[in-house]
Parts: sequence; structure tokens; C-alpha cells
Amino acid sequence: MDRRSFLKTSALGGSAAAASTLAAPLYAQGKRTLTMVTAWPRGFAVLDDAATYLNNMVNEMSDGTLTIEKKAPGELVGAFEVFDAVSSGQADMYHAADYYFIGQHPGLAYFTAVPFGATAQELTNWYLHGGGHDLHNQIGEIFNMKMFLAGNSGSQSGGWFRKEINSAADFNGLKFRMPGLGGKVLGKLGASVQNIPGGELYQALSSGALDGLEWVGPFADERAGFQEVAKIYYTAGFHEPGSGLTASVNLDVFNDLTPAQQKIIEYASMATTHTGLAETLANNGAALARLQQQGVKTMQFPDDVWDAFGAASKEVMDENMDDSLFADIRNSFESSLSASAEWLSKSDAYYVEQRQRVLGKM
Repeated sequence: MDRRSFLKTSALGGSAAAASTLAAPLYAQGKRTLTMVTAWPRGFAVLDDAATYLNNMVNEMSDGTLTIEKKAPGELVGAFEVFDAVSSGQADMYHAADYYFIGQHPGLAYFTAVPFGATAQELTNWYLHGGGHDLHNQIGEIFNMKMFLAGNSGSQSGGWFRKEINSAADFNGLKFRMPGLGGKVLGKLGASVQNIPGGELYQALSSGALDGLEWVGPFADERAGFQEVAKIYYTAGFHEPGSGLTASVNLDVFNDLTPAQQKIIEYASMATTHTGLAETLANNGAALARLQQQGVKTMQFPDDVWDAFGAASKEVMDENMDDSLFADIRNSFESSLSASAEWLSKSDAYYVEQRQRVLGKM
């Protein structure tokens, strides 16, 4: 079944009804303020940092004529309600990870991360030069939104656990937090998968409501305090090799902006992507060392567990191929990935391998 027409009809029908009851955007003396709801609690490393940077960049680039009023979860809507809030017009824009919203459309996963998917650089390559942004906006149009890549947290860790994972069978019955298609993969392995907002994760892990979770990486995870309640940390994960974040603007609001204001949002989003990635990569190494000093044991999953991840990932991806837009996105994404890897494997990857070998002799 092709869900594109159904989704467009149902989503926009509901949005129009909701928008009619909501206040118009704020204007004052020729200035415009956009309300941005986010999926991140205030102060969360990398993620709220990206939302704050985007906020500040728009304000500064517009010289104050276009400003953003940023709201954390609970200040207007909940963390997982931001998509619907912007679609309907309750808020003007959101900043979040789009794989939280695969219930609206599974193709949204590709604009955050998919299992065995793109590194941060490969995601940017596809998005800016391989048709990714156009496909993102095809989904956006279904839900009355204009989409922009606006952040990247780099490769994310395999997660925090109370016990070691020695085989794929160890996931059976495990209460684990992982959103997106990666969570569906762990479900195939028997895990009881939870999708819990970031602000609730520490308490869930501390109380035993979760046996484990993945969040971002050492810098963000340390600030969240997970090392206080779990000591086993798998540093490489299959699910998010380069996780993109999204800034989405209600399409009616976006179309009502001046061309200059539209470009400010576009280029502030682009700057947020590059700055956010640099922030996490600049800080992860030192944060990992501090975690280890606090008794955290860093590990890697065994090869047979990686093989199980791979087999389950193929099942999950293939299950969505009856949706033509998902299929278009997947084919475009994988074509770009193949083209990028052809060069990167012969240049960057080989260089890093030789650098490690040569420096090891010095």
C-alpha cells in the first residue's frame, strides 16, 4: 500500500482544523518571532546545544528582525509532540530528531539515522548533493512543513548496560531504550524496546524501568549522568553512525517569511550541522577518559552480535518497501552511500589506517 496520499489527506485535514483555532504568529514593529518547540531538555549537551546555536544564529543573522523563542519539552508541548504541533500550527517550528516520528512516516528515519547507514559526512553528502533535502521536503509537504538538516551528533555509542552482551540472545527480554528503526531491530532480537524522552532516561535507568539505553556519545552521556547508574558502555553501535537533527518550519509560516528570512533559516541550519558535529567530536575523547576514570568499562559487541544486528536490520528495512516514498528515499540514500564509500574507502579510510600504523612505529 502507498501511504503517501493517505497521509497527506489525513494529516493536512487534521492540521487545517487545528490551525483554525490557534493564534497567528507574533508581529511587533516589523519584527517577527517564531516559536520553536524542541525535543531536548534545556542544557542537554550536543542536542540542546544545537537548538540553542540555531536560535542564536537566526537572531544574529537577521539583526533581530527574525527571532526565535525556544521552548523545551513541557513548556508548550511534550518532546514527542513537536512534530504534530508544527504540522498543525500550534508552534512555528521544531528542533528534534526526525526518527522519533516514524509513526507519521517511516522515511523520516533516514534524516536522523538508519541501521548500518551513513556517517555524518556521508549523510551531509546525500542531503546537500544527492537529493536528500528534496526528499525530506517531499515528506514535509505531506505534513505542511519545510525541513532542514540542523545538527549532527556524529557516531553514537552502542549504549549503557547493566550486564555484558555476549550473544544476540542476551537481548531477549532486555528492557532497552532505542528509538527509530534501530529500536525495531532490537525488537527483532527479543528486546522490550522503549522510546522514552531524553529528560526521563536517567530516572528510568536508575529505577530499573530500563535495563539499558543508548543516548548520544560520551560528551552528552556524561552530562546526562548515566555513568552513575550503569557501568558497562559499548562504544560502537550499529544504529546511528552519524545522527542528523532537523529544524522544521510550518510551511504556511515559512512561505510567509521574506526570501532573506528563509535563507537565514536555511544557512543557520547548515551552520548548526557543522558546528554541532565539531562540538561532539571535539569533546568525546576527553569525556570518554573521564567516564573510564569513574569506573565505566568500555566494550565492543562480539562479531556474531553484529551479524545478528545486520540480519535483523535487513528485515526491518525491507518491511517498509511497500511505501513508494520510503522506497525512493532508501534507493536514493543507498546510491549516494555507495558513491561516497567508493572514494572514502580508498582515501580517508586508508589514510587513517596508514596513519595509525606509521605513528605506532614513531
